[in-house]
Amino acid sequence: MQKLKEEIGELLAPLVSLEPEEIISLLEVPPDTKFGDLAFPCFALAKKRKQAPPLIAQELTEELSREKGTYWEKVSPKGPYLNFFVAPAAFGCEVLQQVYERSSKYGHTNLGMGRNVPVDYSSPNIAKPFGIGHIRSTVIGHSLYLIYRALGYNSIGVNHLGDWGTQFGKLIVAYKRWGTESELENDPVNYLYRLYVDFHKKVEDEPELDDEARSWFLKLEQGDEEAVAYWDRFKKLSLENYEQVYNLLGIEFEYYHGESHYNEMLEGVIELVREKGIARESEGALIVDLEPYGLPPVMLRKKDGATLYITRDLAAAIYRYKTFDFARSLYVVGAEQTLHFQQLFKVLELLGFKWARDCVHVPFGLIRFKDGKMSTRAGKIVLLEEVLQRSINMARDIIDEKNPDLEDKEGAARAVGLGAVRFGDLSNDRVKNIEFDWDKALDFSGETAAYIQYAHARICSILRKAGSDKRVWDEKAASLLSEDEEVVLFKTLALLPEKIIAAAETYKPSILARYLIDVARDFNRFYHSCPVLGSEGELQRGRLLLIDATRQVIANGLELLGIEAPEEM
Repeated sequence: MQKLKEEIGELLAPLVSLEPEEIISLLEVPPDTKFGDLAFPCFALAKKRKQAPPLIAQELTEELSREKGTYWEKVSPKGPYLNFFVAPAAFGCEVLQQVYERSSKYGHTNLGMGRNVPVDYSSPNIAKPFGIGHIRSTVIGHSLYLIYRALGYNSIGVNHLGDWGTQFGKLIVAYKRWGTESELENDPVNYLYRLYVDFHKKVEDEPELDDEARSWFLKLEQGDEEAVAYWDRFKKLSLENYEQVYNLLGIEFEYYHGESHYNEMLEGVIELVREKGIARESEGALIVDLEPYGLPPVMLRKKDGATLYITRDLAAAIYRYKTFDFARSLYVVGAEQTLHFQQLFKVLELLGFKWARDCVHVPFGLIRFKDGKMSTRAGKIVLLEEVLQRSINMARDIIDEKNPDLEDKEGAARAVGLGAVRFGDLSNDRVKNIEFDWDKALDFSGETAAYIQYAHARICSILRKAGSDKRVWDEKAASLLSEDEEVVLFKTLALLPEKIIAAAETYKPSILARYLIDVARDFNRFYHSCPVLGSEGELQRGRLLLIDATRQVIANGLELLGIEAPEEM
C-alpha cells in the first residue's frame, strides 16, 4: 500500500502543486471499496484553484484518463474526491512478495529508531490476589509494548506495583492478631487478602484498629526492623504468585518498580517544587494550585509530613526520564484516574520539564459485574488465574469434542483458551466499560480469537497437504490472482503495516484486533469460492502464496496482541 501511495504522490505532485509527502498524508481509504481503493480529497486545492472540490476532482480525472500506473489502473471522481483503483496483478504481486520476503517482520518498521518507550502497566497491589480487574491494564499494556517494539522502539515494561501505603499497616495488625504461619505458607496471597477483608469487617466494631494500623505503617516508613520484615515478606510472597499469572500470559517486565522504589526521591521532589516556586502552604499542607489551569489543587504533602501517591508519581516520572530519556512514556491506567494524570502532567510542565508533553495516560473503561463494581475490601473478586484456567479447560472440552485425535491438545487448549480471554478484552475499544460475562468471554464462535486462530490452523493444514516445495516465490503465479475474492484478500493483507501504526498512534490494540477479524473473514470467503488444492499448475501456486501470506499476516497480528497462532486445533 505504501508503494501505491508513493506512486500517487509522485503522479499528482506536478498537477496540484503539492509535495508528494503532503499528498500522501492527505490520502484516505474510501468508506466503500466500490468508490476506489485510495482517495485524494480536493478540498486543499479549492482556495488555490478558486474552484469547487468536485469540479477539481473531475478535471484531475480527465487529465489522468490516459494514464496508468504500475500499481493503479484507473481513477474516478466521487464528489470532492479523486479515487484510485489498484491494478490487481501488479499490486497483488507486490503485496505477496513483501509478505514472502519480510515474513515474521512484515508490518514492522523502524519508525522508532531505537528510542525508548517505557510502558507502565498491570501494576497489581501487593498482598491482594490478581483479580480480573487487572486484565485490562495487563493485556492492553502488553499489546502496546509489543506494538511499539514492532515499530522500532525500545519498549520497556514497568510494573508499578502498589507496594506502599496504610494497607500494609492494616495487614501487619491483622496478621499479628489473627494470622498463622501455616496458612500463610500454604496460600499466601489469598490468605493475606482474607486477612485484609477481615480487618475491614472488624474495624467497624473496633475502630481503634485503624489507629494501630497507622502506627505500624509509621514504623514501616521509619524503617522499623520488624515492620520492614513483614512488608518485605508479604511483597516477596505476592510477587511469586503474580509471576505464575504472568508466566501463563507470556509476559515479562524489565522493571518491577513499585511505589516504594521512589521513597528516597520524595524529598528531592519537594525541594524542587519549592525551588520552582509553584507550591504553597495551605493549612499546614503543601499544595500546587492548579485552578488557573482548570484543575483542582493538588496536595503533595499532608500536614503531618506524609507524602501522597502523586508525589511518588512525580518522582517516578522524573526518574524514568533521567533513566530512559524516553520518546514517550505510557501509563496504562484506568479512566477513573484521568484527573490524577492531568494534574501530574501539569505539575511536571510547571516544573519546566519539556518532556512532560511526551507523557501519555492511556485510559480504559472498567470491567463491571452484574452485581456492580468489584471491591477488594468487601471480598468480591474474580481471580484472573481462575478465569484463565477455566477458559483453557473449556477450550480443551471443545477440542475433545471436535478433534479428539489432535496430537497436542494441551498446547492448543492453552492457545485458544488464553486467546479467548485476551481477545475478548482487546477487541473492544479500550475506553468503553466491559461487563464481564462468562458466556461472552468464553464464546468460541463469531468474532473471537478462536475464529482467527482456526483460519490460521486451516491454512497450515492446506499448506502441509500441498508440500513445502510449492511455497516458493513465483511472480508469474502470483500475477494470476484476479478473482474478486482473491483481490479483496490481498488488499486486506496490504493494510497490516498501517493498522499497526494506527494502533500505536491511538493507543488502541482494538484496531489491530478488528483488522484480524477482517483478514479471517476475507480468507473464509476466498476459501469457499476459490479452490486451492483443487486448482492446478500456476494458479494453484499463486493461491498457495496467497494463503501462506494470509497465514503470516494472522500470525504477525496475533503475536502483537500476545496471542498464539496454533498450527493445529
